[in-house]
Amino acid sequence: RVRYLHRYIYNREETARFDSDVGEYAAVTELGRPDAEYWNIQKNILEQKRAEVDTVCRHNYRVG
Repeated sequence: RVRYLHRYIYNREETARFDSDVGEYAAVTELGRPDAEYWNIQKNILEQKRAEVDTVCRHNYRVG
């Protein structure tokens, strides 16, 4: 099983993340809440991130 986790870090603190198991962005701090909410309403961004688990992660998993 392959999982894609994209973490957004500002000033050495994780503010938001995309987890392929969840399929959407989640705010980790209040600073990340506006970004996560915005990204979650952008359907093209969500589709792209959901596809990256297949196009990037699975390919690199087989290579490694």
